[in-house]
Formats: sequence, C-alpha cells, structure tokens
Amino acid sequence: MRVVLVHPNYHSGGAEIAGSWPPAWAAYLAGSLRAAGYHDIHFIDAMTNDLSDKAIGEQIAALAPDAVGCTAITPSIYQAERVLEIAKDVCPDAVRILGGVHATFMYKQVLAEAPWIDVIVRGEGEEILVALITAIEEDRWPAERDAIAGLAFRNGERIVATQAAPTVKNLDAIDPDWSLLEWSKYTYVPLGVRVAIPNMARGCPFTCSFCSQWKFWRDYRVRDPKKVVDEIETLVRDHQVGFFILADEEPTINRKKFIAFCEELIARGLPDRVKWGINTRVTDILRDAELLPLYRRAGLVHVSLGTEAAAQLRLDRFNKETKIEDNRRAIELLRQADIFIEAQFIVGLENETAETLEETYRMARDWDPDLANWAMYTPWPFSSLFQELGDKVEVFDFSKYNFVTPIMKPEAMDRTELLDRVMNNYRRFYIRKALFHYPWRGTGFRRRYLLGCLKAFLKAGFQRTFYDLGKVNYWGPQSKKSVDFHFDKTRRIAPAQTADWEAAAERAARFRTARAAKPTLNVKTCGGGDQQLPEKTESQPASVI
Repeated sequence: MRVVLVHPNYHSGGAEIAGSWPPAWAAYLAGSLRAAGYHDIHFIDAMTNDLSDKAIGEQIAALAPDAVGCTAITPSIYQAERVLEIAKDVCPDAVRILGGVHATFMYKQVLAEAPWIDVIVRGEGEEILVALITAIEEDRWPAERDAIAGLAFRNGERIVATQAAPTVKNLDAIDPDWSLLEWSKYTYVPLGVRVAIPNMARGCPFTCSFCSQWKFWRDYRVRDPKKVVDEIETLVRDHQVGFFILADEEPTINRKKFIAFCEELIARGLPDRVKWGINTRVTDILRDAELLPLYRRAGLVHVSLGTEAAAQLRLDRFNKETKIEDNRRAIELLRQADIFIEAQFIVGLENETAETLEETYRMARDWDPDLANWAMYTPWPFSSLFQELGDKVEVFDFSKYNFVTPIMKPEAMDRTELLDRVMNNYRRFYIRKALFHYPWRGTGFRRRYLLGCLKAFLKAGFQRTFYDLGKVNYWGPQSKKSVDFHFDKTRRIAPAQTADWEAAAERAARFRTARAAKPTLNVKTCGGGDQQLPEKTESQPASVI
C-alpha cells in the first residue's frame, strides 16, 4: 500500500519572510501510518521546492501511489484541489484525499467545486487516515465508507458527511516521522539554522471570535512534557534543528506543564543547542512574570503576543478581554527577561480609518517591541465573525485569505489606501529599528538575532515578496493607482455550503433561546481571565463546544 502526501505550492509573502517552514502535518500523519504498519510513504513538498503542476504530476506518476493525500489551509485550498486534480489525471486509480482546517469546515464548498476529490478527512487526521487507508488496502473502499467516522464525500449528486470522529485522546502515542522531510531546506532566516514546528498541546479552551482553532481541535489536550522534549531532542540530534516554534495556539495556558517542559529542556542541556519561540496571551505573561527568567534559561527567545489592536474597542470586538495597558506591561516584562517581543496587530476591518492605523503605529512605537506585525483581518469563512459581517464580505477568492491581502474594504478608505498606510507603518517602524535599535542594543546573541530579523525583512523587501507587493504591483505611495490585488471575482459560495450555514444558524438560534432560559457558566475567551485552568480539564471538552 503506497501513500503519497503532497504539500501544495502556495506562497503569500507573510510568515515566509522569516524562513522556510517544515510541513509538520506530513510528519505526524506519516508517524501514525507507520505505527499502523504502513511503511511505503512518500512526501512531495511542492511549496518549499516551488514545483510546477507539471513537476508535481511527474513525481506523483513516478511513485504510482494507491492513495494521494493533501492538506489545505484556507488560502491554499485551490492549490490543494489542483494537486488532487493532477493526481486524477496521472494516477486515476489512486484514492484522492484532502484534509486540513478549510476542508473540515467547508467540505460542501470543496466537494462542490472539486468533484474529483474522493474523500475529505474532517478534523484531526491521524486516526481517521489510518482507518481510511486500512479500508482502501482491504478493498472495503468505497463500499464501507459510510462506516468510517470523520469523512465527507460525494455519493452521486449528494454530499455526505459521516459522524464526527472523536479527537485523539492519547497524544503521547503519536510518534511523528520527521525523517520524511528534506531538512536541509527548512531554515530560520534570523539565525540561519534549521527550524521545526513541534506540537505540545492541541486545542484551545478559549473562543476568540476570529479564530477557528478551538473549533477544529475541539477539546484541549496537553502532551507529557518529557515526551515533547524527547521529540525536540530527536530533532536536534538527528536533523540538526537549531530553532523551533511550538505549534500550539497558547502553549502557556497550562502553566504547570509548561514549567515542566522548560525544566526538562534545561535538565538535558538543550538550551545550549536550540532556541525557540511561542505565541501566547498577554495575560499569561503577566501571570508568569516571576517565571520569565526560567523560560529564558530554557531557551525561549521569541514571544509573539496577540496584542491585536491599539484601541480597546477592537479588543472587545475580538473577544480578547484584555486591556491596552496590559499589552504595555507584558512587553516590559519580556524585555526585562531578555526575550524578544513581536507585537501582533489586526487591521483592515470595515471600520478601519487612517486614524486607527496611525494609532497602532504610535502604540507600537510607544510600547517599543522588537518586532511588529500588521496583519490584514482575514474573516475565515467558518468563523463567527464571517457570519456576522454578512454582505460586508465582498471577496470569496479564498486564495487571498492570507493575512496580507485586504479582504475587507473599510468604509473610510479603499483597499489600496489601506495597504499603503499599513506599509507606511512598516516603513517607519523598521527604519527606526534599523537605524537606532538593532545595531546598537545589546551584544552577542541579542544583536545577532535582531540583525538577522532585519536581514529577513530586507531580503523580502528587495525580492518584492513581502506582503505579495511584487504581485500586486505596489512600489510605494506613488504606485497606488496601479495596484491590482487580482481577486478572482468568479469565486462564489456554493449553494450547498450556504444551505449548511443557514441550517447551522438556525440551530445556533435555537440553542441561544434554550440557553437564555437557564443559567450558564461565564466562559472567558482568549486573552481573558486571571485563573489557571484546573488540571482535570485537560482531557475534557471545553464547555463552549
């Protein structure tokens, strides 16, 4: 039984400026397949190798697989669909499988626009994929496909979804096959070392209105810290990884296990060999103020903070339940612990103005993080905010849902002006950093890291890959009239998907009516609350699900 996994070739000029990122999904799925006895597994990284459709087809044809699997986040969905269309042309007998967050929630849309896809894996893929591949090997596919939980497929003109599969309860049993990847090609530009993205926890117990992670993973689960460090030690020893980023949405939520993770790294001497970064909540930094020196000793050098907005109204809109002054204090604490800070701002909602954009710049300058990122608001089609925005969402070309393209059109400006003002924020912030900060603040590792970050920005700027500026023909304020975002205006939401949304909205309305009749728990959202989650909730579904 030969399985070929393909990472689609999609580029957007966002996170790529910091490096080439290893597709961790392939390693985790391959590890589960190998544990189930399937060893004839191959991986094609079309993105890192920038493969053309022809090259992808040639490689798939040469491997002659029994099954071809692909994944997709929202902006890469069309490329993933194309990969499986190519697979249909060159290996028509292979079962074509799609997974990932977009296909999980938008399976009706995907199967309507790409009928050549045989089956969609909905949710966490490890256990579902093993069950699916076993059915294919035992010639029970497609006759018994209705009996496999977590799938969606076409049955004639109907789109069918089987019952949802349970989440993976024993994360410690997953042993990713990192040898599947071409490690020499995955580099973290600021340090010039190999980079990995291991996973410590899955899920999030909070419910930010713009996020989908809590919906996709469903319940919050944390791995044994020693198992995670075992994995990192393997990455360092066998694949010469020098930097990693924990894939978790909020790895510090479970403080007890995060501390144990840090202590285990220190006990094994790994901070001398590998540095790392995380995304986390402002409130967790405030909570852990006294622990930040320990985190730094464990090798934590980079924290990306979800500051999100410079205006309290925006924080409230995102359900962040944080305060503007909390952001400033968290940045100060991280600076004192010698941890690099990246402040994240979400811009480009319908009520964005020149004044609000200027306010984010002034806040970034005042807070003085080491790095700042202005991400265009991207209304995931499976998020609650997307539904609330209604006809304010005018673009349904999901390939542009990449955090760098202005999907929403603010009422007070057009998309080109929005892009230009965001670029003005970047220019002012990083010119100031380049002249007065990076070359002069600190010595040794700090100086090398900051200059490496500057190198990453300059490289992307000269190549015109930053924010897709080359593709949209933006060269500065003087080019505003010639900017073209190349939206595919033929893209529409499929009637089947619209009907599904309407049915879901009706169910939600009935639920809200029923809930209003009885008392409920006050569930805090991402960034809110000052209490640590009790240990007993780790393997239980979040109460908001």
